[in-house]
Amino acid sequence: MTNPTAGRGRGVRVSTAVVARLRERGVDVVTIEGRTPGEALDQAKRAVRTGTDCLVAVGGDGLVNLALQAVATTTTPLAVAPAGTGNDFARLVGVPLDDPVAAADIVIDDRRRSLDLGRVGNRWFATVLSSGFDSLVTERANGMKWPSGPSKYNIAMLLELSRFRTIRYSVELDGHSSDIDATLVTVGNGPSYGGGMAICPGAVADDGLFDVTIVRASSRSRLVRLSPTLYKGTHVDLPDVETHRAARVRLSAPGMVAYADGERFTPLPVQIDSIPGAVTALVGTTAWSDRADRPR
Repeated sequence: MTNPTAGRGRGVRVSTAVVARLRERGVDVVTIEGRTPGEALDQAKRAVRTGTDCLVAVGGDGLVNLALQAVATTTTPLAVAPAGTGNDFARLVGVPLDDPVAAADIVIDDRRRSLDLGRVGNRWFATVLSSGFDSLVTERANGMKWPSGPSKYNIAMLLELSRFRTIRYSVELDGHSSDIDATLVTVGNGPSYGGGMAICPGAVADDGLFDVTIVRASSRSRLVRLSPTLYKGTHVDLPDVETHRAARVRLSAPGMVAYADGERFTPLPVQIDSIPGAVTALVGTTAWSDRADRPR
């Protein structure tokens, strides 16, 4: 299942290499490349219904999210050959980001792990759901016709910083409610989003719980100072950040939108449920489940 536009055309190159490697090793491969996401999802669901041995998503986190909608709660395993910009699901399951042949070999090796998923209504996600400053930046960037590429997001971030404000959230964690002023609320099934930012560094993808990170930074300067700590996950030690664990999260804030797996999910309010073992993933040797430093 390929997104030909992933990584500015990298998806096609990665798909070609993956298919060639699988066929070289004797695997029967059927390719899925719909003209629209809906058409691709219909083809993927049809393949799952008719008994495919595995669904391989060749693309970024957005395509992985689309593939999840076909395989969640089935016995069909999901594999990934990363070709996008974020590739946080690939990080989670230990797939090399720049080696399509190695990604194909992980499919052949057939190392299976059960993975929890987050569910919002009837839609699934695997990594992180977020709402706040980051979703405001994405919403603004998506509405801009110029410029294109990464600079669009940099400009959108500067514009949102110029009108920085905290957001009044109602947060409910496993039935316990509170009203808070926050900059960002994230719900992590996995630890990272946005291309390796460890926003929920303690998240474990098979423990039946989300890690919830709440950033309360109350000024532009405090938010900017916090930003460099996100990739290492050390922000959770700062006084502006608090963390929680819960199996069910409800979020509400006026005018806010939730993004998950890099995709626009839904306006708030939203209920997010952790569903244990909702999908089987084919993993590499550095998957979350095999890391010596995995949180306990």
